Amino acid sequence: MTTLTAPPATATSSPPPTRRRRRRSGANAWLTVLLILASVFTVVPFIAVFVLAITPEGAPTIPQQVPDEVTFDNLSAVLSASSFLRWTLNSFVYSIVSVVVILLTAAMAGYAFARKRFPGSNVLMWSFLATLMVPVQATLIPMFVLVSKLEGVNTFWGLIVPTLANSQAVFLMRQFIKGLPDDLFDAAKIDGAGEWTVFWRLVLPLTKPVLATLGIFVFLWHWNDFLWPLVIAQTDEMRTLTVGLSTLNAETVTRARLMASAAISVIPCLVIFGVLQRYLVNSIATTGLKG
Repeated sequence: MTTLTAPPATATSSPPPTRRRRRRSGANAWLTVLLILASVFTVVPFIAVFVLAITPEGAPTIPQQVPDEVTFDNLSAVLSASSFLRWTLNSFVYSIVSVVVILLTAAMAGYAFARKRFPGSNVLMWSFLATLMVPVQATLIPMFVLVSKLEGVNTFWGLIVPTLANSQAVFLMRQFIKGLPDDLFDAAKIDGAGEWTVFWRLVLPLTKPVLATLGIFVFLWHWNDFLWPLVIAQTDEMRTLTVGLSTLNAETVTRARLMASAAISVIPCLVIFGVLQRYLVNSIATTGLKG
């Protein structure tokens, strides 16, 4: 009588759990080191600007040595200058009005493209996106000629209106609204809600993360915009902060005061990012989720 024996168990080629954990922890450590180095290279220029802004003129400073004396005369001199305050006000008007209008129009257009069916909607959307491939420099002269014929040179509306058409914002809003659960819109229709009610009470509250994200990027883009304000603002009173700082660089202005101006111009960007940071994190965390 023959006895049947089970075949010997073959060893698996996968490493033990302890070795996998070690490999994963090693990869995480290297990733942390790379992120720290990237953060250092990003933050160092900002630190240098602020250090130079509070350094007395003519004193030895970085990269030779760390200044041993601190002064705020440069900052006070910049803030007391009437031109700098006027440039800052123009930049705030240009940025904040553009953010409000772009977010509102992009949310409306995104809702229409995502939830409404009308002939040629896809063709219109992709045609709108095709404008992203057209460089700004190619439309600069025709836009300036059009605005100048409408007497918009050296005016706020001539500065703001030509930059309000943002196809990228419309596309992002369309994709986000398209990912919202259909049951929410069906329930709103069953309850008898109209289109404006659905938009104001359903769509806008649910799109706060993407609106905050777009608000950050639109504000930074307009705050740092240089080419269009340089062309359309031809007087000192209508210059934005970026254009004004470039004129200071061309004049006989000390390096410390120039750095003080640059440091002050960065503060609003840091404040806006700090206030809206939690919405930015939420939008990244919920990307790809659909109820």
